[in-house]
Amino acid sequence: MFFSKDLPSPTSVFTAYASMAGYMMMIRSMAHELIPAPIQDFIYRTLRSLFFRASSSTLTLTIDDDNMGMNNEIYRAAQTYLSTKISPDAVRLRISKGHKDKHVNLYLSDGEIVNDVYEDVQLVWRFVTDGGDKKSGGGGVGGRGGGGGRRGGMDDDGRSEYFELSFDKKHKDLILSSYVPYIESKAKEIRDERRILMLHSLNSLRWESVILEHPSTFETMAMEDDLKRDVIEDLDRFIRRKEFYKRVGKAWKRGYLLYGPPGTGKSSLVAAMANYLKFDVYDLQLASVMRDSDLRRLLLATRNRSILVIEDIDCAVDLPNRVEQPVEGKHRGESQGPLTLSGLLNFIDGLWSSCGDERIIIFTTNHKDRLDPALLRPGRMDMHIYMGHCSFQGFKTLASNYLGLNDSTMPHRLYPEIERLIDGEVMTPAQVAEELMKSEDADVALEGLVNVLEKMRLKSEESNPVMMKKKESRLEMEEIRLRSDTEGSPRKNSKRFKKLVLFWT
Repeated sequence: MFFSKDLPSPTSVFTAYASMAGYMMMIRSMAHELIPAPIQDFIYRTLRSLFFRASSSTLTLTIDDDNMGMNNEIYRAAQTYLSTKISPDAVRLRISKGHKDKHVNLYLSDGEIVNDVYEDVQLVWRFVTDGGDKKSGGGGVGGRGGGGGRRGGMDDDGRSEYFELSFDKKHKDLILSSYVPYIESKAKEIRDERRILMLHSLNSLRWESVILEHPSTFETMAMEDDLKRDVIEDLDRFIRRKEFYKRVGKAWKRGYLLYGPPGTGKSSLVAAMANYLKFDVYDLQLASVMRDSDLRRLLLATRNRSILVIEDIDCAVDLPNRVEQPVEGKHRGESQGPLTLSGLLNFIDGLWSSCGDERIIIFTTNHKDRLDPALLRPGRMDMHIYMGHCSFQGFKTLASNYLGLNDSTMPHRLYPEIERLIDGEVMTPAQVAEELMKSEDADVALEGLVNVLEKMRLKSEESNPVMMKKKESRLEMEEIRLRSDTEGSPRKNSKRFKKLVLFWT
């Protein structure tokens, strides 16, 4: 009876709580409107300093974007890293999407907290915005992860932005020596994964860029598996050997020569390498470059982690060699211009080659024998890759790409015939792909390919005098043997001879 008479009813408790909450919200709103932002910041900093002074075991690191007038790389790394650690319970985030981004990017907004654990150490991240117009919400800096143009951690409204990282003081050495480098490493991986590849081409001796969306990958390349594996292993070895190149005193670059007939996939291999490494591509047309100085300026404007491609090096321009001198007063076309082979070699393998890291230089040609030996030696073209005619293994890759015929299913009935006909230098991967594109019906497409292969093979053999002579000699020997064979019936020998003639023709 005592409790039932003296304690308030649940209804009165709820009413009182609702009234109190309403008063608090009204007071908070009035304080936000009436108290200037600088005073609000002062009260917040005072309360925060009192709290952290009470918990003296906590150390807080402040990370802003000011690094003596330059961007703070740790700030950028933290912003990228924390964008993948945002809690589903977050109530306020910044969102952005650049014209080169495929997806929207989420970043912490003012006051949001992220908890992290590193080697059993509890860490607390907090994004803080001080000063300026609080009502703007901090939405204008979502794209800063890409290293935007503002300095000193200040946004367009004059606000100061920074991260606070709090942890137990006893873990200071671990955080500085291990956790911070770990964040930088993870941020690099995230940026590489999000990176939009660009294709740069020349326009009036300036690089112009478009998004590179070439779909070629090593999985879709019609190459021999062993060659494909060798190229991938070489690329992986190059990427992970930064310290090795530094230790042996070599520039961190790699040169490749892709040679073979037209239509064998040289350009597709370049795109596959770019997609595999997440490297930009610079397409250099030497015919547009008139002087060695222009070449140096263009190549120095290329970025790290990029592929420089010089296609058809054998016929792009007539470069004077290291002994010949260009004729004065002449332009390229009238004679040999001032762009020299020495100028190209100096950038590939000379002092200028050290101006940049993680560079790949790829030359393509249809005629390797026309190249100056100075270009071919290791250090300039380290790996020579022959892109030949389509093999049966390459055909199976194309059949999987275009017709969905996989090795896991039963081989098509025409595979044995195609394997016999495609052996040797008969068709290029581009020609095979063109035939496979003519029908979505596998039977129709492969029957058409068999017909073309038979014609191409016959044409190839007719144009080869040695092959034709062997065919005629074998035909004559078989005819003599059949005529001298007295055991077989004339009718049987006649049929056998007709089959032989049909086979060779």
